[in-house]
Amino acid sequence: MTGKSVSTKQLLGTVVAVQANFYRVQMDEEEGVRSQESGVRSSEIIESSSSPSSLSPVPCHLSPSSPILLCTRRTRLKKIGQQVMVGDRVIVEEPDWTDGRGAVSEVLPRHSQLNRPAIANVNQILLVFAVADPPLEPIQLSRFLIKAESTGVDVLLCLNKCDLVSLEEKQQINDRLLAWGYQPLFISVRNSINIDQIATYLQDKITVIAGPSGVGKSSLINSLIPDINLRVGEVSGKLARGRHTTRHVELFEMPTGGLLADTPGFNQPDLDCSPEELIHYFPEARERLAVAHCRFSDCIHKDEPDCAVSGDWERYQHYLEFLDDAIAQQTHLNQQADPESSLKLISKGKGQSQYEPKLESKKYRRISRKTQLQDLQNLYQDSED
Repeated sequence: MTGKSVSTKQLLGTVVAVQANFYRVQMDEEEGVRSQESGVRSSEIIESSSSPSSLSPVPCHLSPSSPILLCTRRTRLKKIGQQVMVGDRVIVEEPDWTDGRGAVSEVLPRHSQLNRPAIANVNQILLVFAVADPPLEPIQLSRFLIKAESTGVDVLLCLNKCDLVSLEEKQQINDRLLAWGYQPLFISVRNSINIDQIATYLQDKITVIAGPSGVGKSSLINSLIPDINLRVGEVSGKLARGRHTTRHVELFEMPTGGLLADTPGFNQPDLDCSPEELIHYFPEARERLAVAHCRFSDCIHKDEPDCAVSGDWERYQHYLEFLDDAIAQQTHLNQQADPESSLKLISKGKGQSQYEPKLESKKYRRISRKTQLQDLQNLYQDSED
């Protein structure tokens, strides 16, 4: 390694992207300056006696001058099954500042974790919708909000293209969402309305931006981070929805501090919560349950008597629709977990029996002679007509 500045010290950084088996780690920037002899910032050095669990999982202030190292994962981490995710706070060993290389040796404890998209240590979700072009769809918005609530992190609701609606329409939307339990932030990327206010909310936090295609997510990111040069998808005139323009998950550094993650485009997020959990992802329902109790402890707030939740709130119909989806999903998972659900017991005689796979309903069933004759008669009558 002659001529290369390699340090044997450990440094702290944040994984900003995962590429195949390599991890792009942005190193912390603090008051110290990089040592010209070792190529290491003195204030970033973590003494070997420090315990990784005692280190803060929250990223320090980053700056455009913060170096990025392309790192591998230590074999030990692979052996113990330690996954390295975007957003992870990691300890890097043997940084090679000349070639921009290093090795991830430890992953610090996460304070939050999202699976879809796979990001660690997220502080909040910036949910972006449009009030027009495409029009705001309450059931779709509600589905995104429920998915965001299920993550357990803060939700910031942002409504783009506010310049396309009147003040009266904007007030009606605002009042409606306040009843849902959300204070929306109206913005216009095209007219630069309230963009600075969003930047303030994102400062020094890891934020995931989400929402349906065509609402201006990529344009908003381009406005918040001018040099990012994200591709902006055009809205399809036929479906009034944008084409998916995001290919992978990556953290982008905000000029004012903080990291922003765009998510792969999707139109309908999956609701994978249990029927019992679902009601707690509606803020207006949580308020009712905070002051009243249902008669039955296992109430799912559908048809039960003396239910504290069912009643005159707008999104109750949304709840019932999502509840049916959650029940169907749970039934499907239970059937997969129970092998007998896909097997049938066949008697073999002499007191012996065994399980055999069930045939899919109607897939292999032989058509009866009566049905065949009826089909022929119907075909004959149609030909005469």
